[in-house]
Amino acid sequence: MKSKKEIRKEIRRLIKAFFSSRLSGDKFIPGETLVQYAGSVYDDKEIISMVDSLLDGWLGLGKKAREFEKELAKYIGMKKAVLTNSGSSASFLAMASLKSPLFPDRIKEGMEMITVACTFPTTLNPIIQFNLVPVFVDVELGTYNLNPDNLEAAFSSKTRAIVLPHTLGNPNDMESIMSFAKKHHLFVIEDNCDALGSEFNDKKTGSFGIMSTFSFHPAHHITTGQGGAVLMNDERLEKPLRSLRDWGRACYCYGDQKLSLGACGKRFDFKVNGVPYDHRYMWVEIGYNLKPIEVQAAMGVEQLKKFPRFKKRREKNFKTLFKFLSQYEDFFILPRSHSKAVPCWFSFPITLRENVPFSKQEIVRFLEGRKIQTRPVFAGNILRHAPYKNIRCRVAGDLKNSDYILANTFFVGLYPGIDDKRMDYMMSVFTDFFGQLK
Repeated sequence: MKSKKEIRKEIRRLIKAFFSSRLSGDKFIPGETLVQYAGSVYDDKEIISMVDSLLDGWLGLGKKAREFEKELAKYIGMKKAVLTNSGSSASFLAMASLKSPLFPDRIKEGMEMITVACTFPTTLNPIIQFNLVPVFVDVELGTYNLNPDNLEAAFSSKTRAIVLPHTLGNPNDMESIMSFAKKHHLFVIEDNCDALGSEFNDKKTGSFGIMSTFSFHPAHHITTGQGGAVLMNDERLEKPLRSLRDWGRACYCYGDQKLSLGACGKRFDFKVNGVPYDHRYMWVEIGYNLKPIEVQAAMGVEQLKKFPRFKKRREKNFKTLFKFLSQYEDFFILPRSHSKAVPCWFSFPITLRENVPFSKQEIVRFLEGRKIQTRPVFAGNILRHAPYKNIRCRVAGDLKNSDYILANTFFVGLYPGIDDKRMDYMMSVFTDFFGQLK
């Protein structure tokens, strides 16, 4: 009879053998193999870590979650991290915690949040859901971020925060934005879901504001299958964040902290309405269950270790594609970034110039027909979509660029799974498209 230690060793050996076999059979066939716009990249290290976590017999958040939160916050340069079950939940919890009675500087209903019209729905949705008022500004073509010069027109006596996505991994002008926020005493919440590893002036995006949100969906820079995180610079937000994520309860122990009196040692020293009560089942927020599980954190720890390699491949793919597509700049507006920004691009956005001899639909259909995945830049002008047409909001200036992006912008992939063969094929398909125009 083999011992548990011997069985674990055998499981690990078989997992390694499985991935060795899979890699040797992974062949790219041009025109038949799909070139995805994004995807998860992992190997035996993640799976072994996840299986070890399962074999340890604890599914709830525990030591791997604590490790992942610590290493993620350290990498970004923030004080604390709280893991969630998705990037969308992270956005929801970030806004909920700013409204929490547990946060002394809480925001109140009717206050205004400056944000961009070219956005992802769940960056905007919490503003609406918490009865706050989004104030929309336009974005620039090429950067797909807001122009800080538009902030003054968006500001009013009711403005309380700026909610800021770093679109497709391209950093905003954080110097100007943070200066404006400081002048007017505004919170800055960074949506960093597409921008892990991006930098502005040698500082990581996601470390400038009071909070930032992250997604570990399979399409993003690292993955935990599904998952996300809220990072914070103000540690007063940690308790409301954890409580709101964990059903609204008062106890902040991790599930694997099995001390009978809790990690605080005072589990039974609390009262509800004067009645002695178990702190594990006291409620201080109207909360939810938005937690991931330990096995996801185990994957995240290993993914974060690999991220420097992932980042280099993204950078290489971006440079290769940018150099190639520069020959077609008469047709395309190519992506650009601030002089102090170093993007870790999520994808490669392409905007058709006015009066080109083809439409976005024509080139997208051509690429997709040859197994090159494409996507629009999320919502374009989100106010053109059905759920948002009658929301309570304010618009500062026109949104002509967001409208233009809706009609004329798409992106292709840069993720680490696009190797040299796939990149060469992608470029050949672009060449074929322009060849047929002649």
